[in-house]
Amino acid sequence: MKKTQKKDLSQLTLLGSALGGKKAKPQKRLETFPNKSPGRPYVVELETDEFTCLCPATGQPDFATIKIAYVPNEKIVESKSLKLYLWSYRNSGCFHEHLTNAVLDDLVDALDPVWCRVVGEFKARGGISIKVSAEHGLNPNAARQ
Repeated sequence: MKKTQKKDLSQLTLLGSALGGKKAKPQKRLETFPNKSPGRPYVVELETDEFTCLCPATGQPDFATIKIAYVPNEKIVESKSLKLYLWSYRNSGCFHEHLTNAVLDDLVDALDPVWCRVVGEFKARGGISIKVSAEHGLNPNAARQ
């Protein structure tokens, strides 16, 4: 079994006591750690139903469930850094379509994944809900499903 080693943690500054007692705050940096099984196409799925941002026109809050799925290449996203990254959108005005694609772009830049999908399921405002899906690459597991 390929276990996590101390050197795998060397680039992680946001996880656990690495904050040195400082309070966590929103930030755009996505931290990663090495994938111990880069030749095997497996899917990592992350989801939060606590995502918030602002409408760029009205400033009203928007609430969403964000779902991320990816087949890692050499890197895996560290979940606390993802949480702080998503938190950084809380006071940002951004259309749902732009936001979903921006999250995908940032994940692709940080991970260089084999495949990645980001889905934003935004709660209804004015009687209309919006669901945006954006993908990068080809899912090697799609043929198996």
